[in-house]
Amino acid sequence: MNDNRATDPRPHPGAPGPHPPANTDHVRRKFLDIPYASLSPSQRLDIYLPDEGAGPFPVIVSIHGGAFKECDKADAQVMPMLEGLKRGYAVAAINYRLSWEATFPALVHDAKAAVRWIRANADRYGFDGRRIAAWGGSAGAYLATMLGTSAGVAELEDLTLGNPDQPSNVQAVVAWFGPTDFLKMDEWLSESGLPPLPGTEHSGPDSPESLLLGRQITEVPDLVRAANPETYITPAVPPFFLQHGTADAVVPVQSSIHLAEALARAAGRDKVQLELLEGAGHADPRFEAPENIKKVLDFLDRHLMK
Repeated sequence: MNDNRATDPRPHPGAPGPHPPANTDHVRRKFLDIPYASLSPSQRLDIYLPDEGAGPFPVIVSIHGGAFKECDKADAQVMPMLEGLKRGYAVAAINYRLSWEATFPALVHDAKAAVRWIRANADRYGFDGRRIAAWGGSAGAYLATMLGTSAGVAELEDLTLGNPDQPSNVQAVVAWFGPTDFLKMDEWLSESGLPPLPGTEHSGPDSPESLLLGRQITEVPDLVRAANPETYITPAVPPFFLQHGTADAVVPVQSSIHLAEALARAAGRDKVQLELLEGAGHADPRFEAPENIKKVLDFLDRHLMK
């Protein structure tokens, strides 16, 4: 794991433990800890390029999860995305400001600044700025979804972070078990027979979602709506591939079901592919199984390798 990442000086009881560092020894061409903005040490990314070729390579933007408050671009969450190198994709794994450092919409500002940086530096690294996909799990899926739905939304774009002449839209989204409507999460979990344990409710004052917004979510419904990716869906959204486990006791499966329905209503059913993994939990190993990674890369090929 890189030594330059910003670390949270405060404990977060009940937070998920960090993932082990990714072993990227097999990647010959990589550029690590590159700043894409200068406001925070968190605004860095790692670049991985295919072993051969000069590009231009379509880009997978890898976005780590971690309850909006933990984990790192260089941990094992990047490993599924690195499989894209074998198919001719470049991978840009990003960090972003976590909730202990800055509240919403800072993380969205960061993700968009990273995409603008990728486009601005396309010639230098062999990127194809016309073909960019966002892929993440959990909190990373939330950010990937935001990139897909909120293109052109001024309040979710901080152009002072750099490269204001570049767009921050993406051409495809892969979202694994990501949250959407924070206020519905406890209700949906209960509907699925998976009610949160006392003290772990998403509506609580110290939940990941409340920490992200800087207020208990029940007190700021307008801010919850502003933080919901569904709020920004238009017919112009890119293709989405959503996957979620039906036994997810952390982020309810209804999050992806309702997101898929909203995308289909606005943009047509051909813009969204939803797959539910029966009996799978949050971050279930089945998501990273070779056969599932193949499904994801096949989806990306259909939309980015034309």
